[in-house]
Amino acid sequence: MVALVAQSIPIDAALDACWFQFGVADILRRAQGHAFGAFGLNPNECPYQVIASGPFWRLRDYTKHDTAQSLLIVAAPIKRPYIWDLAPTASAIRFCLGQDLHVHLLEWLPASRTTGNNGLTEYTEAISDCVAKISGESAGVKPFLIGHSLGGTLAAIFGALAPTSIRGLLLLGAPLCFRPTTSRFRDGLVALVPSGLTEAEPCPGSLLSHVSALASPDTFIWSRLTDAAFSITDSHAMEIHTRVERWALDEVPLPGKLVHQIIEWLYRENLFCQGALRIGGTLVGPQGVSVPTLAIINTADDVAPLDSVKPFIDAMPTSDVRIIEYPGEIGVGLQHLGILIGREAHAQVWPDIASWINSHR
Repeated sequence: MVALVAQSIPIDAALDACWFQFGVADILRRAQGHAFGAFGLNPNECPYQVIASGPFWRLRDYTKHDTAQSLLIVAAPIKRPYIWDLAPTASAIRFCLGQDLHVHLLEWLPASRTTGNNGLTEYTEAISDCVAKISGESAGVKPFLIGHSLGGTLAAIFGALAPTSIRGLLLLGAPLCFRPTTSRFRDGLVALVPSGLTEAEPCPGSLLSHVSALASPDTFIWSRLTDAAFSITDSHAMEIHTRVERWALDEVPLPGKLVHQIIEWLYRENLFCQGALRIGGTLVGPQGVSVPTLAIINTADDVAPLDSVKPFIDAMPTSDVRIIEYPGEIGVGLQHLGILIGREAHAQVWPDIASWINSHR
């Protein structure tokens, strides 16, 4: 840990000096992704229509079955949302459509200098707009809210702010508690990223990728290499692993304000779990999440381990809460993505997710 802290000074200088270079790296990495696509690895997404939008978001609608129970996916703001629909054989969206759910997805658009001044409050307001749109089109029937990774964190923040507007909350690999020692990734990230990171400029996605790899090389480098080695003899696993690598190259810039608030308010200060996160003038925390909640934990994932979820869950006022532990698997590239794309996850965990939704309609 001392070594990590010692690195924060040169990294601070590097961030100031290399912001432009990381923006160029975004372009180069996307070009690499397009090269992967030339070999048939471009995303193969379900058809959808955009039914609402804002300056930095779009609401996708994947079906016209208005009588079905609505499910709103809150995509993570990092990279592209097609990780939810990576391939016909590894698609959480296709699974949900097969369960007669009316699927929507909130997609975050790449940040720019004109639309980049958005933080947690603005992102939460966008979720509110989408929930209102969905409820208005379905005669007031409340949607379920589901999110993975930081998408799940954003969904939980909205669930704490406006619990009466949704039917239930599903959190997949979503970190909620950021106390020291909850995960090596959290501790490494806080040690590496200096306080006072600029909010004025969009943050290149490749910068976040590089910092994440430095914070947890086991998670973002060595485990990926191990997964590739074990996937070589399994054609399906190797295809999905390769598609994940193509997706990982699809970098998009994030608002500097959002990145600053996530690192400072969540990771460094743990304000959400303490009930001290201020969203639009209202303090939110676990005490506000009163809706039925299902949390999925990948025990092989160091980004959102059990210790980053359970303290928050234990502090919620509702007793209608369930945690499912999933052991991870080979052929998913990053264990953090396993719940969305893994064969074992789709065979064993997603039927439990569908059953939980059905029992709470």
